[in-house]
Amino acid sequence: MPLYVQDTGGTGRPVVLIHGWPLSSAAWSKQIPALTQAGYRVIAYDRRGFGRSDKPATGYDYDTLTQDLDRLMTDLDLRDATLVGFSMGGGEVARYVATHGEDRLRSVVFASAVPPYLKKSDDNPEGPLDDATAEEFETNLRADRQAFFEQFTKDFFTAGDTLKVTGEERDEALELCKQSSPDAALGCMQAWATTDFRDDLIKIEIPALVLHGLADGIVPFEGSGQRTHRMVTHAELVTIPDAPHGCNTSHPEAFNKALLDFLKD
Repeated sequence: MPLYVQDTGGTGRPVVLIHGWPLSSAAWSKQIPALTQAGYRVIAYDRRGFGRSDKPATGYDYDTLTQDLDRLMTDLDLRDATLVGFSMGGGEVARYVATHGEDRLRSVVFASAVPPYLKKSDDNPEGPLDDATAEEFETNLRADRQAFFEQFTKDFFTAGDTLKVTGEERDEALELCKQSSPDAALGCMQAWATTDFRDDLIKIEIPALVLHGLADGIVPFEGSGQRTHRMVTHAELVTIPDAPHGCNTSHPEAFNKALLDFLKD
């Protein structure tokens, strides 16, 4: 499965950036220069179906997406690497450790990430996503992609009632959304909304950082990052006050500081 990959190269320790839904590796534009300047080799790729990667009709479950990640790690022979999963990408991080182990890894980062399990159910009452909301998301996306992405990008960068990015930054994110294929957008929406990562998280033994905005209206901290921090042994937690879901864009200085401080250890 051909993926579009950005690789800064060099001899620095590898940091692999896994983007959120429904964006692409271009969403890391405020992190890649900071990481490169700090001496790291940065690898950022477009998930299948998004950005400049191939767009097959199927393969949008987390097991398949994690196979793509493993192939990337193997092909580039990455070792002592840190995986940074933003939002949906946090699921790939959790599933990668559970499926492929930690031999190639030094540490992992869950940024605004969907684990442990978004779907509210009898055995997951803390899940922040109920069936009615999930169905509304899917219905609206199927009915009018343009209108859905317009609203989604506003919510993505809004804390309370305030948009925390410039209009240009929101427009850039909107254009990335439009690059997703319909199959990928719908398939991955179902994946991040319904996949249970609780058994995956408890297998993580390497250092972990949970980084989350406290005003995240897409993946609320209390139902995701806070629970992940409790479940992952020795995980470090950094929260960003008044930051929305897209905190790597809205609050890049705080986001990058937390990430770089963690990577130094």
